[in-house]
Formats: sequence, C-alpha cells, structure tokens
Amino acid sequence: MEKLYNNSQINEIVLSGFPTLHRFNVLLFLILFTIYLFIIIGNVLIFLVIQKMSSLHSPMYFFIGTLSCLEICYTAITIPKMLADLLNDEKRISLSGCIVQAYFLHALGAAECYILTIMAYDRYLAICKPLQYSSIMTTRLYMNLVVASVSGGFLSPVVETIFITFLPYCGPNRIENVFCDFPPLISLACTNTKFYILVEFVVSSLIILLSFAFVILSYISIIHSIVKIKSNVRRQKTFSTCGAHLIVVCLFFGSIAFMYIRVSKSYSVNYDKAVGLTYAVFTPLANPIIYGLRNNKIKSCLYKLVISRKTA
Repeated sequence: MEKLYNNSQINEIVLSGFPTLHRFNVLLFLILFTIYLFIIIGNVLIFLVIQKMSSLHSPMYFFIGTLSCLEICYTAITIPKMLADLLNDEKRISLSGCIVQAYFLHALGAAECYILTIMAYDRYLAICKPLQYSSIMTTRLYMNLVVASVSGGFLSPVVETIFITFLPYCGPNRIENVFCDFPPLISLACTNTKFYILVEFVVSSLIILLSFAFVILSYISIIHSIVKIKSNVRRQKTFSTCGAHLIVVCLFFGSIAFMYIRVSKSYSVNYDKAVGLTYAVFTPLANPIIYGLRNNKIKSCLYKLVISRKTA
C-alpha cells in the first residue's frame, strides 16, 4: 500500500534517540559527556603539543595534528545535540538544521578519509623509500596535501546536499537515529527516491572504497618492507607505529562502509544506531588514545611541556 501524505512541507525533524533506554538517559548523558570531554581535551592537547614542540614538526605529526582538529569539529557536529536530546523529551531539529548537520558530518568524514589515506602514503614513503623521503615529502607537498584533503572533504557531499535540499518533504518527519544523516533524510521524501539513493551510494562508495584501497595497497608495501628488516627491535617498533594507524583506519572505514555502501536499509534500526555511534563517538575517542597515550614521543613532549610550565 502506498504511503499517504498531506501537501504541506514539514519544517521539523524528530530524532528517535534511544526510546528503549529512556530510563537511563541521565546515566547515558554522563557517560557521553565524559567521553566528549576526553575527546576534546585529548585532541586539543595533541594539537598543542605538536604545535609547541619543534621536535614534532614533521609530516607525520602534522597529519596527526590535522586529524585531531578534524575530530574536534566532527564530534562538535553531533555530540552536543545528542547530549541535549538525552535531557529533552522532544528531540527536534529544524529541517534545514538537519540537512546542515548531515552535510558537515559527511564533509568532515570525507576529509578524515583523505587524511588517513595521506598518512598511509606518508608511512609508505618513510618505510619503503627512506632515502627519498625528505626530498619527496617536502613542507610544500604535505601542506598542499592537507589543504586538498580538507577542501576535497567539504566539496565531496555538495551534490548530495543540493539534491536532498530540493526533495519534497511532506511527512512523516521522524528519523530512527540519534543524529541527522543523508540516508534517513532521503527515506522521508515523499517522492521516488531510487535515483537519490543511487547517487548517495555511488558518492559514498567512491570516497570510502578508493581511499581504503589506497591505504591497503600502501600497507601491503609497508608490511613487505618491514618483513625484510633484520633487526627485531626496529621491526617491532615499525610494526607498532604503523599498527596504531591501521587500528584507526579499520575502525573508521569499517563502520562508515557498513552505513553507506549499501542500496537498502539495514534489517535492524538498533544496528544502524550502534554503528552510527561507533564512527560518530568511539572512532574520535580512539584518536587521542592511540596517537596520544600510545605514542611515546608525544607523551614525552607533553611531559616536557608540563614540566617547563611548572618551572616557569
């Protein structure tokens, strides 16, 4: 049976949140707020340490600092609204606000895809072509790569955003998610959405699969080079450095691939919410843990910075 709609344009979107966990909203708020504080403080500290300490002024740490900035912006798009909704029975957002949130979610997500890809290329050059590294990865090149990644990220969802903005929305207006996103917005349109679903699928697939394929090819070459290293200590240290990046890559690309590389809905709304939280909350949480707490050089520089402030 076809859906029946009225002719009025809806102006508000209702987010479902976690209706089955309504009794635990305060507890969920405290947990999410703690995680958000950790994400912000952790990433700000990483960025400040990299900026202040001259020993960290290298391409690898410049990319890590850029990733930290992206994570701060990325979480600011979704988590504050999620926190407010946990303490509010009516989880509403304007239609235009919902589209803007979805745009920035995709723009910053795409920029992160590109930055992670560049980081894989940087590790490939450092490990597979160490003698040529400094001549290839110049200051001008890595600056241009970051600018291109961020610019490309903000341009990537423009077509989708334009299409979705001009879709007719006349009801219903409820999204089964904790934040706004393109797929649930498309599903609310009161018109045939096959073309728009296909556009979303193609754009997301190109960004995710091409970036991930480049990362995997880089790491195949990296692993091949690491195996040839005779020193066990050096081999273990190299594996540890690259392993941290690979963990972030697998967590991030795995969750977004599940959400966007498909042409039909998931069989479970709860699965979609869980995966959505993975890339919107837990992946940004992994960045300060993996690049901060597990990186001895950043920890050492942070300690020196704190000591110098105390003795000043």
